[in-house]
Amino acid sequence: MAPPRPRSPPTTRAMRARAAASSDRIPPDVLFDVLLRLPARDLCRLRAVSRSWRALASDPLFVAAHAARHGGPLFLAMFQDDKTSVYAVDLSGDVVKRVAAGAGGGPYHRLLCTRLDLGCLATDWNRCSVLDPATGAVHVLPERPAEEHANCVNLSNPYTFFALGRVAATGEHKVFRMFNRLGFHNGGQQIFEVFTINGGTDHARWRGRQGPGLFIDECSGVAVNGVVYFLTSRVYEGACCGIRPDYIVSFDLGREEWMRDLRGPISSNAGYAKVSLYTRHQLALAELKGSLVLADHHHQPFTMDLWFLSDFRSGLWVKQYHIRIESLNLRSADEYHLKPLLVLDDGRLVLYLAPTGQVVHM
Repeated sequence: MAPPRPRSPPTTRAMRARAAASSDRIPPDVLFDVLLRLPARDLCRLRAVSRSWRALASDPLFVAAHAARHGGPLFLAMFQDDKTSVYAVDLSGDVVKRVAAGAGGGPYHRLLCTRLDLGCLATDWNRCSVLDPATGAVHVLPERPAEEHANCVNLSNPYTFFALGRVAATGEHKVFRMFNRLGFHNGGQQIFEVFTINGGTDHARWRGRQGPGLFIDECSGVAVNGVVYFLTSRVYEGACCGIRPDYIVSFDLGREEWMRDLRGPISSNAGYAKVSLYTRHQLALAELKGSLVLADHHHQPFTMDLWFLSDFRSGLWVKQYHIRIESLNLRSADEYHLKPLLVLDDGRLVLYLAPTGQVVHM
């Protein structure tokens, strides 16, 4: 009589199937409460246990409850070795969640800075998509221009800028697009359009809008509380024509029209006597604590002042931060240009170092 054959150890697939079957027997309310207690790092790994666990961890209600319970800011980020995904990371750099960008992402897409619950991926040559990190849904925006601009936009070689904002009065998310025609300094055009995300059939198209009457610096755009702000173009650098380097134009996404122009803190503040010595590369716009901020970089010594727009109607700016960049012990002069990202509850400032991809807080 032949001896019994030894049993083969269970395969990885079988072990996963058993774990999934066991997990599905846990009552949903108990599972919700248990997963809610776990830190984000562990929760990210446990999403792979079963479809039901992954669905629960991706549910917007659970995501909101987990964020409220554990606190701490999360950032959306892209990594150099994976340009087809967007990652939610915490301040320590730990990955909380990975979201596949699908057809909305690619090796040349960049993630636009936003404080909203949505992310925006875009390229300079007119590709843009909006994704929901909570559900993984991706909305790829059409590339064709608005009907009003069909005959005046160079579609073969467009250079575009995008900004995503939310209209507080309606809750709508809108994308602002600008076509920047090559050679616009010599009589070219800047063309502006708006698209409403999930705005129904009537709004699921680009709508052409008038320009502000000035050439703007497309790389300076930032969305704050439903308004997109820009510094004027470097064609006005040197304060020619009475336009200062910190002159700001703004577009209201709710009314879909340009607002009145705004003087920045440098030309508005009596303490800056030599405005004409300023150049545009010293200045950058950002959004902090729901306010428009102008970052003013200085050299020798390397410092950065952060001016907060206190009141739009009066044009009042308040300097809230003076940062000595040299204290960060950066490795080269190329790293001194920092972008402010966030103000923590304790007042510390989170900064992004573009050349190296570092996030520092001080």
